[in-house]
Amino acid sequence: MKDTIYEQLAQHLSMTGLPLTDALVDIVKETFSKEEALVAMNLQPWPKPFKSQTFESIAKSADTKKINMEPSRVQFLLDQMVSKNIIYCCTTEDNQKEYALHHAGFGFPQSFFWDGSTTPAARKMTRLIIKYFKLDVTKKAFGGTKTKPYRYIPVHQSIDPVIQAVLPHDKMEMVLQNAQRFAVAHCSCRVQAGLLGRPCDHPLEVCLKFDEMATYLIDRGLGRELTRKQAQTIVDEAACAGLVHFVDNAGEKIQHNCNCCGCACWNVGSIKRRKIPRDELMAVYFIRKTDPDNCIGCGECLDICPVNAVTLIDGDKLAKVDEDWCIGCGVCASKCSVGAIRVRYREDKDLSVLPDFNSLYERIEQERELS
Repeated sequence: MKDTIYEQLAQHLSMTGLPLTDALVDIVKETFSKEEALVAMNLQPWPKPFKSQTFESIAKSADTKKINMEPSRVQFLLDQMVSKNIIYCCTTEDNQKEYALHHAGFGFPQSFFWDGSTTPAARKMTRLIIKYFKLDVTKKAFGGTKTKPYRYIPVHQSIDPVIQAVLPHDKMEMVLQNAQRFAVAHCSCRVQAGLLGRPCDHPLEVCLKFDEMATYLIDRGLGRELTRKQAQTIVDEAACAGLVHFVDNAGEKIQHNCNCCGCACWNVGSIKRRKIPRDELMAVYFIRKTDPDNCIGCGECLDICPVNAVTLIDGDKLAKVDEDWCIGCGVCASKCSVGAIRVRYREDKDLSVLPDFNSLYERIEQERELS
């Protein structure tokens, strides 16, 4: 790579966990002007999403002085990047405006697609994003540490109520109860699939955001605000549609809930196609168990399984799950007419979930430093 401002910014972004490749440089070139790139270089590449800086701290940095730019111009360019949805912005409790780089999964590349746009610019960005997020980049960006940033939560009908009472963070109802603000956006994976001419039949507007992330989407017009009850309705409808609940791998202060499918989504789809081993990509705490006395071999669970992990055996009288690929989502249990399916905690898995979002990214940062 040549040492241009775009290569420098791509290298800078890589410190947030985005793998550095020529395709990342291409995305940077497409989205940032040279002046914007110079300013963006002065945003700290914090490993934790939403850790923001005031304009004053950015303007006073040594690198900003080197670019010989008036503070008013720096401010203008920061706000211009916010208006283009290529950096994060928030307002603090003391009414200070602050800025941060987007992280993978928290604006990159979702901010181009959350509003459901099907413009020529969105189509062009889709091609660049697909070129970047090859299997190796996806695996490094989301599965490159022992602690995975995301986990699946089974649909509520699939877990024994006694088990849920012991570990209530494994309920979507608890995720919603702990959040204070709610927004919904379009699924960026399905929007991109449609732009590539491979539309998905599953619902589009099912990507839920909470608290800081919800506020950002609402302020930027990238999503619409919901009540808690409306968010619960979307969760319920997603489960009925056979979608998989996906959240941050933490107990509290969860920022988003995607509802994923095997046809379009980067995580479930990669597992369904056996491109990336389940445990190398996601935190999977559950596994399906079938009651052989109740199973009638009807095949309903084969059709609904989002990762094709179920087959029929014993003369097609019993459903068998591939425990190396099952993601424990519970979608099959919600469709079983005879109640033969439950999900259970994995015996081979450490079930301890980090207490909150901050703890999760502190752990991920430590593991990156040691790798």
